Order: sequence, then C-alpha cells, then structure tokens
Amino acid sequence: MEQDKYIISIDQSTQGTKALLFDRTGRLLCRADRTHRQIVNDLGWVSHDGEEIYRNVIAVIRDLLHKSAIDSRKVAGLSISNQRETSLIWDKATGRPLNHAVVWQCARATEICERPDISALKEIVPEKTGLRLSPYFPAAKLCWLLENTKEAGELAGKHQLCLGTMDAYLVFRLTQGMSYRTDYSNASRTQLFNLFSLTWDEELCRAFGICPEDLPEVTDSDACFGMTDCEGTFAQPIPICGVMGDSHAALFGQNCRKRGLTKTTYGTGSSIMMNIGEKPIISRKGIVTSLAWGRSGQAEYVLEGNLNYTGAVITWLKDDLKMIACAGETEKLAEEAHHGDALYLVPAFTGLGAPYWDSHARAAITGMDRNTGRREIVRAGLECIAYQIADIIQVMEEESGIEVAELRVDGGPTRNRYLMQFQSDILKKKVAIPQAEELSGIGAAYMAGLALHIWGEEIFHNLERTLYTPKMDEKTADKKQKGWKEAVTKVIRA
Repeated sequence: MEQDKYIISIDQSTQGTKALLFDRTGRLLCRADRTHRQIVNDLGWVSHDGEEIYRNVIAVIRDLLHKSAIDSRKVAGLSISNQRETSLIWDKATGRPLNHAVVWQCARATEICERPDISALKEIVPEKTGLRLSPYFPAAKLCWLLENTKEAGELAGKHQLCLGTMDAYLVFRLTQGMSYRTDYSNASRTQLFNLFSLTWDEELCRAFGICPEDLPEVTDSDACFGMTDCEGTFAQPIPICGVMGDSHAALFGQNCRKRGLTKTTYGTGSSIMMNIGEKPIISRKGIVTSLAWGRSGQAEYVLEGNLNYTGAVITWLKDDLKMIACAGETEKLAEEAHHGDALYLVPAFTGLGAPYWDSHARAAITGMDRNTGRREIVRAGLECIAYQIADIIQVMEEESGIEVAELRVDGGPTRNRYLMQFQSDILKKKVAIPQAEELSGIGAAYMAGLALHIWGEEIFHNLERTLYTPKMDEKTADKKQKGWKEAVTKVIRA
C-alpha cells in the first residue's frame, strides 16, 4: 500500500455535491459541500443546471483541499458516485449542456412511453434491460430532450451530440472531452443497455430516436476513466477511477458483495438493492434488475426497487406544509402522536415507483379522524418511508428465493430512531446502520482505492454498525401493513 496517499470522492447527488477526502486507511478526513438549484416549473417538471453542477464539482474539490490543508500532490485519484437516472445532452465539441438536465424524479416523458410504437415494446424492454418501461429511466428522458432542445437534432445528425447520465457528463468535462465513458451500473439504468450482451441495444435505441454511436463507451466501474487536473487544481493530472451510480456505490460501501446481501439508501428517494451474483433474474413482480458493477472484467447483478419520495416527504413537510422547521423534529413529533389511529400518507406526488409503477397516481392522506393533527401527519410521513421499503423487500424475497436476514441501511434519515425502529418492526428483520453516513461516496472511494492499490480488502472492516431489532408484536405489524396496502389501492389506477 502507498504511504501518505489520498483519494477524493465526489458524491454528486440530487440536492448537492460533496467532496470527501480519505486517507490510505480509508478514514474519512474532511468534507466540503455545495448545493445547486432545484428548478421546478408550474407543470411540476424537475430540472438541474448541468453547468452549475460541474462548476460545483470543481469548487468542492478546491474547498476540500483548502479546508484539509493536505498536499494536493499526494492525491492518488478521484472517484465519482452520482444521481443516476438524471439525464442530459451536451455539445461534443464544447461540453456545453444544450438544455437543463431532466431529474430522475421528473415524469415529463410519460407521453413518450405511451406512444404506440414505444408502448408496444413494454414486454421486450424488461426482457432485454431488466427495467420496466417507464419515464423514470433515461431512455424516455433523453428522447424528450432530443425532441425539445434547439440544436439537438442538427448535432445528432452530425454525431456531435453527447447523451448520458451525470457520471458520463462529469467525466467528459473533467477530462476536457478526452474521455466519454460511463460504467456498467449507470448504463444498466438507462433502459437502453442489454443486460445479457452488455452492449447498447440497437432496437431500443432506435425506438427512442437515439443512435448508439452517440452514447458513451461502457466500462468497468474500477477502470481508469481518464485523467484530470480539475481545471488546474492539481499540478499533474490524476486518474478518475471508481465511477458508480450512487446506490450501487452504497451497496459496495456496505460490503454487500455476496449474493443475498441487501441494503437501502435513504435519500431524497430510496433505492433498495439485493446482490444476486453473476446471473441476472428478470423480475415479474414490479421490481427491476440492474448491474451492480463491473469489476476486473466481471459483471455482477442486483434486484432493485426505486422509490421517488422517501426523504423528499420530510422536505415536503418542512418546505411546503411548514409543519416542521427541520428534519430532526420528526422523531419527537412521531413519538408524541396519537397511536390509535389508522392514518396513512401515500406519497405519490409524481406517481408511484416500484412495485406499483403508476406514473398517474397522485398523493393522498387516508384514515383521518378527529384526532388527526400535525403530529399524526408527520408520523405518517415517516412511516410511509418504511412501508414502501417493506413492499419491495417482500417482492425481492419472492423473486430471488432468498430470505433477507438483515437490512443494511444508509443515508440521512437513518439518524431518525423512530423511523429505524418502525422499519425493523414492519420488516420483522434486523436493521443495521453504519456509523459512517456517506456510503455512496465511501463505496466509490473504496472501489478507486482498491483499483489503485491504495488499500486492500481489509478496508471493508472499517464500518461499525448500530443494530435495531423488531419490538412490535407481529399481529400489530401485520394489521398496519394491511392498512398501508389498502391505502395504496386508493391512489393507483384500476
């Protein structure tokens, strides 16, 4: 192992961008953050400014180096974890984004998936990509951008257009256009990538009006994606290595490297993942199959369920309903709420993701009575997170034939003791929380450090965990879960 070497991990998420500094033992030394705008129009479309995000990446790296006061010459590499399905297009010659990025939460491309020529592929899409036909994924988002962006058609005709997810865009910008690459984890989330041939699928690309030649090269997650000096931040260019979608990076950081190990990342939305090994399982019950990562020439697969609104429910309670001043208030309010009611919040603000997949569903609060007030609504907002995750874990067990003994979790909401205990109660399983919070950034850094020989497999022994075990009696848990499922049926289409 190298002495006095560092890894910088960029975690580019929905709300902001973080730079994390790790020493040669994998210890997190320092962190720098910058937020970016959430651009929401009257139609509820959610967008990000790609240029703003790229500038923030450069800024947080410089902030981190200044804050930590380390010798920048000892930085051995840069890793990236990214918000995944967020999609953008840019000029290959200049790197300039041609439109705002369409954020993963945004359902503006629903009409594209409903077109007869595309909806006719709804049985073929999961068989090839492991994903259900949905505007959630980049295929429809990129199609929308191509059709609604000035210059896009002309540049595409000349093969001077780049289309991709945030990782490919950042790699392109950081390498000054010298590298146009994505990794297996991100490619597998586009609905354009064939899980079996491990190539862009020409039939699906044509259906969405995309030329495979215009998509990035797909490579292992631990490959060298190119060299960067971060616009002169480093005297000598350093390798970009360890590029993964944020949830895949968290799976790796949680050491879920064996078949059957399962984790949930609680963020703005949530991703629930189960490692299923080297052979894909195509879901029939509303969850999806993706690639976990490619490593040393070997691809591994996961079952996954995605939720649009988990942590975002807390943001809604705070920013829109003004029921709380900060997320930390929810734990106490939930504990104080009247516990004899049957209140449920179904957070289908932009439709429902797995396992229901109804982009037309809309949010609802059901079961209100005279006791319903602020505390009860806040508690229902917390509990809906746990119910949604339990729905997906149940389907994963059925599809894989593997019983989940322990759910490994990460993300800001895991600090909420009420939520974590309720999650354990509803699942009737252990819930394990690492003391470290930045699992997406940690996982990408671990991948990079292993590839660059900064550390070895012992790095995974770093995580200490807090354990929650079920306390609620099973009859009560079953009754609560049945009430949740009844509430969901009221908001989805027949």
